[in-house]
Amino acid sequence: MDFAPHVARQRAYFLSGATRSTAFRQAQLGRLLAALGAREGALLAALHADLGKSPLEAYTTELGMVRGEISHAVRHLPRWVRPQRRPVPPLTWPARGWVAPEPFGVTLIIGPWNYPLQLLLAPLVAALAAGNCALLKPSEFAPRTAAVVADLIGATFPPEYVAVVNGERDTAEALLREQFDRIFFTGSTRVGRAVAAAAARHLTPVTLELGGKCPCLVAADAPLAVAARRIVWGKFLNAGQTCVAPDYVLVDRRVAADLLAEMIRAVREFYGPDPRRSPDYSRIIHRAHWDRLAGYLAPGRVICGGAGVPEELYFPPTILADVPPDAPVLHEEIFGPLLPVREFSAWDEALAFVRDRPAPLALYLFTPDRALQRRVLAETRSGGVALNDTVTHMIGAGLPFGGVGESGQGRYHGQAGFAEFTYPRSVLRRSARWDAGLLFPPPRASFAMVKRSFRWLLGG
Repeated sequence: MDFAPHVARQRAYFLSGATRSTAFRQAQLGRLLAALGAREGALLAALHADLGKSPLEAYTTELGMVRGEISHAVRHLPRWVRPQRRPVPPLTWPARGWVAPEPFGVTLIIGPWNYPLQLLLAPLVAALAAGNCALLKPSEFAPRTAAVVADLIGATFPPEYVAVVNGERDTAEALLREQFDRIFFTGSTRVGRAVAAAAARHLTPVTLELGGKCPCLVAADAPLAVAARRIVWGKFLNAGQTCVAPDYVLVDRRVAADLLAEMIRAVREFYGPDPRRSPDYSRIIHRAHWDRLAGYLAPGRVICGGAGVPEELYFPPTILADVPPDAPVLHEEIFGPLLPVREFSAWDEALAFVRDRPAPLALYLFTPDRALQRRVLAETRSGGVALNDTVTHMIGAGLPFGGVGESGQGRYHGQAGFAEFTYPRSVLRRSARWDAGLLFPPPRASFAMVKRSFRWLLGG
């Protein structure tokens, strides 16, 4: 596979200047918004076919979030693109300085399978708002959604501006051999390392949205019924196949039994006595992933769920207790509807457990105690934090979303996404009407005088 002609065609279109005006960018985002509305039914059906998502879940976690990103970008783009004045040193007077956000050019966006619409098109919104061209590579594990997205993009944009490339792993590898101006990847840490290595061959800047084991800490003073509902919702949304889902719970031993009882009650409230029959509970993406999840059931005591139906890719909401510290489920990212719960006696113990693992994409803490909240924030690292909630910190355009360390690099959503797909170009414009010639040889002052005046001349 040779994608060089695709990249060259988009680079020529970008260099023509067609994507630069604010009006053009807003118009293209408007076209994308209209296309999403026109194909809403097809997209919801495809998400159900790929992952068993209900219309409500598919809209709120995928389509609705992309639409929100578009509306926010269109509304705020005139302010985002505005150059920012910067001071210049007296040595350059008379002069003006400013920083302008410049698009990179041709971007590659590689999307994952777990949210195959949102996590592919939300970065596209940022790329287009920033004035770039884009090649999209959807995940082959969500083929129905990938096909609808390809049809949508093909009918909405010329291929020299935005195009979709569908295919297997070798397609992504072939794309990564080309020289892009920016790469945005969402997926596993393992594949993220390969993407970063491929980008390094061309010194291409890369955004990596990865994952990790997101901890959820519950203090003794937490409102347990509220905490349980929010943990269960965040964990079993999309059958646990969410990069910011709580990966394990650490709960104060004094309230552990009560929290487990409340979580079991929340599972039954959300999905009924048999989640297999619930229209609101999703399915596992493929059999290999189902088998991997089944291998995590032992050791540990299953207190909810546990028995699934592999032929239907159904894995029930499962809660494990009494999990030993060396169990694989506590060391490998789960990415499924299986939640191990461990007890702790002291906060030193709980925080040490969190710090012993790579910095996660998200961290959750349930407590009304502001002093404890400040301590946990100070003594841990994570891409984002939600206090007394799960997952919702990534909803909306106000808070930048991204990881740190092994959970990723770079940020997006709202203005952060615009900034991710632009670079700050510094410009100094100096008058040519007058020239003191202070920097030209031969020197016009003694070395001692230059040293005395240099600080003022540089504006220090």
